[in-house]
Amino acid sequence: MAGENTASVNGNTGILGWIERTGNKLPDPVFIFFYLIFFLVAVSVAMAYLDVSALHPTVKDAAGNAERIAAESLLSPANIQAMLVNMPATMTHFHPLGYVLVVMLGAGVAERSGLFATAMRAGVRRAPLSMLTPVVALVAMVANLAADAAYVVLIPLAAILYASAGRHPIAGIAAAFAGVSGGFSANLFPGQLDALLFGITESSAELLLPTWDANLAGNWYFIMAMTFIFLPIIWFVTDRIIEPKLGKYDPSEATIDIDLEDRGAISEAESKGLRRAGWALLAFVGLWLFITVGPGTPLINEDASETAQLTPFYRSLVAGFFLLFLVCAWAYGSATGTIKDHRDVVKMMAEAMKDLGYYLVLAFAAAHFVLMFNMSNLGLIFAIKGAAVLQASGLPMPILIGLMILLAALINIFIGSASAKWAILGPVMVPMFMLLGISPEMATAAYRMGDSATNIITPLMFYFPLILIFCQRWKPQFGLGSLTAMMIPYSLWMLGIGLLMTMAWIGLDLPLGPGATASYSLPANQ
Repeated sequence: MAGENTASVNGNTGILGWIERTGNKLPDPVFIFFYLIFFLVAVSVAMAYLDVSALHPTVKDAAGNAERIAAESLLSPANIQAMLVNMPATMTHFHPLGYVLVVMLGAGVAERSGLFATAMRAGVRRAPLSMLTPVVALVAMVANLAADAAYVVLIPLAAILYASAGRHPIAGIAAAFAGVSGGFSANLFPGQLDALLFGITESSAELLLPTWDANLAGNWYFIMAMTFIFLPIIWFVTDRIIEPKLGKYDPSEATIDIDLEDRGAISEAESKGLRRAGWALLAFVGLWLFITVGPGTPLINEDASETAQLTPFYRSLVAGFFLLFLVCAWAYGSATGTIKDHRDVVKMMAEAMKDLGYYLVLAFAAAHFVLMFNMSNLGLIFAIKGAAVLQASGLPMPILIGLMILLAALINIFIGSASAKWAILGPVMVPMFMLLGISPEMATAAYRMGDSATNIITPLMFYFPLILIFCQRWKPQFGLGSLTAMMIPYSLWMLGIGLLMTMAWIGLDLPLGPGATASYSLPANQ
């Protein structure tokens, strides 16, 4: 296979070679969690023996004093019993699991009906040549809603579009890859990634404030800003740095025979399907607005405080995206013939659940790690003590957020899964930043910024070998080092500008989404 070029894969030197060798030695993320659990058990025993504790900043005891939070051994009879007896509940009560399963039921139908793929092709095929890069980049970032389809459909299509325009096809791959993966969290709308990450954020915030509820739209403004900040970066780096270095494309090097005049043509049935999906979209959004503000206002809690009245609406967005994807996909599929009756819809939903097999295994490991972290009280104790240290350091909040972004970017080079990293970092980072006056939504946004920027430069990213194969179709000698070197300018620009953007966001205390602020104040008493 093309991706097994020993010289390009194993011949890297310097920092690139060290990253590749170190990363390849790491176990699967599932087993990383199991190893962390063993380590956590040992630490909990030691901390309980040493009687390590911290004073809860908001909870009072019967005497009115700050409640003492002590480290608990995970090997105590009560904790062992709880872990074994509650194992099924631990899995099913893992917040991200329900969010992701529900959204993916709809997104899976949209992907298998062909809606996502056709929408991406329609979005880029008629782009003016002068605007090809920004259109590809924008569609790539929005295409994150389509998950796997964005990698499998859009990236190779971008190469064809560039080649048919007389430009270097690998530059098209770079622009699309930078948008899909480097702009992994950037989007115009919340989606399944928001459901996944905010589920973990909710579990983490509840360590400190059990009543805290996740708001799926809590990063909406932030990810929109990421989209418009990353767009000119990808445009500049592609057209001014990457394509000039690639030089003039030689068509004789290509190993595939592709009709460059096709440019991802849309059939009449697909056009009809897109029109139907568009009408379905408008109708669904209108209906959702009606049940939000119409008679009875079922999605507004009029008895709550002004800031909490829209909580039911935010909590309903998971169901909203499921139904939106499902309705639009059914409208599209009925026009194109990919959905003939309700049985096809059920079949597509079942296939979507099959694709989540690995995630379910990962969720099982992550759920038990998070639960055991909570049971030991170590997450809360580390957060309280860490917050005290950071507070004493006198570092401004923007600097603290910047350090978190850099930490997430560094870890991302070695552990590719966004949810796995956040499940490890969240239980400490979220409550720690809450104690420092930074909201869970802001902590999540900072993590997403760091996680996105280095996706495109690590060979451990799941789709990295696939992107390499796409490049080798057009230039067989293109190796792993070539791909990494090509994507480094994107990563550095995204990380640098994204870092400044996030620091400015917290410095100006801008809202991150509807009802979501950057700063945070804990209730005085609980």
